[in-house]
Amino acid sequence: MLYLSRFGGVFIFLSFIFSIYSYFFDSKLKIISVVFIWFASLILFFTIKSKKLILTLLFFTTIAFLYSYFNNFYIDIEKSFSVNLYLLTLLISVGFLKLITAPKKDKEELPRGKISFIKTYLGIHLFGSIINLSALLLVADKMYKKSKLSPLQIIVLTRSFASDAYWSPFFVAFAAALTYAPNLNAFSIISFGTVIAFIAFFITYLEVIKSKFDLDSFYGYPFSLQTLYLPLILAFFVLITHYLYEDFKIILLISSFAFLLTIFILPIKKGLKNSLKILKFHIIDELPKMKSEISLFLVAGLFGIMAGSVLLGLNFNLPFEVFDYKVAAVTLLIFIILAFVGIHPIISISILGDFFVGANHTLLAMTFLMAWATTVSTSPISGLNLTMSARYSCNPKEIFKLNIFYAIKMYIVCVILLFFMSKFLEI
Repeated sequence: MLYLSRFGGVFIFLSFIFSIYSYFFDSKLKIISVVFIWFASLILFFTIKSKKLILTLLFFTTIAFLYSYFNNFYIDIEKSFSVNLYLLTLLISVGFLKLITAPKKDKEELPRGKISFIKTYLGIHLFGSIINLSALLLVADKMYKKSKLSPLQIIVLTRSFASDAYWSPFFVAFAAALTYAPNLNAFSIISFGTVIAFIAFFITYLEVIKSKFDLDSFYGYPFSLQTLYLPLILAFFVLITHYLYEDFKIILLISSFAFLLTIFILPIKKGLKNSLKILKFHIIDELPKMKSEISLFLVAGLFGIMAGSVLLGLNFNLPFEVFDYKVAAVTLLIFIILAFVGIHPIISISILGDFFVGANHTLLAMTFLMAWATTVSTSPISGLNLTMSARYSCNPKEIFKLNIFYAIKMYIVCVILLFFMSKFLEI
């Protein structure tokens, strides 16, 4: 089984390489990338512990396919298997980034109290925006070694990490938004998203200092902000290249530069020989650990296209003509409710994404990101909270109670920001 898993890692890496190469040099080779990622998913599928959601999606995908086939509805087979390929390409590239961006271990104890709270929140948020879940696990592991996570620590971990989805171009949510709203204005998204993330921190801070939590005894994690130079370099390369070549997809630029920076900086930090060992270990031992995400996103994309084929065949149309802030607010609410009852945002986005072709992609993408960020910290079945439950023995109901009123406040904030964005975009 170990050899099988390692083969899966090699196929994931080959899919990543062919995905980038085919986009910039030879589009005909994209099919090879698609075959490799699906083959890797098939190999690793049997090692996934919790398959219920994926199997459920496959069942309904089969039903939708058969219904479309026997009714002669159009089915885009190529798109069905490749729609989330670039999303996964970004996810894989972020995995490489963590090899060079993990915060340095600091022997100095972080002061307790407000300063500790602020530094830990911002540290998880900033590093999580680049290396995603790895940043949260790094901090949570350190906290959990001392004692069971306190309610205040759970709040910091879940909210600081989830709010990355509002703005971070290195977050999987951003990749999903780019997949279904490719013509978005990245600068507008990041600007508005950063404002929302700041408000999220401000709301959390006010809640904490006015609540029963013992902030003075809070201890967090000693981040070193010196490592922020790397995210800034990455952002600089991406923005400059996108400015010079506007037609290039941002999602592929981020993926490419993330990998190239890793290849360039890792030997400087670790030496050439050690770097090769680290890369080898990452490819054959770490990449296979992405099996759940890879399977979910591939099957969700497949299900989305099949469900879309049925809806198109039945002449389904959205009940509005202009996608303004009012429609965006209702759409956001629907996505949040669906997430709370067990439907992952990637599934909702995959099903409805293609029906918003006439919408302003910037407003649409912002709606997607808001749905992702608002639900991920609260929904008991989100990947984040399932990880918190399984790895740190947190009660999903406790996480829900700690964050539900925060989610309601953030929904109101999001609606207000959607209004201002709609006016800014002259919609």
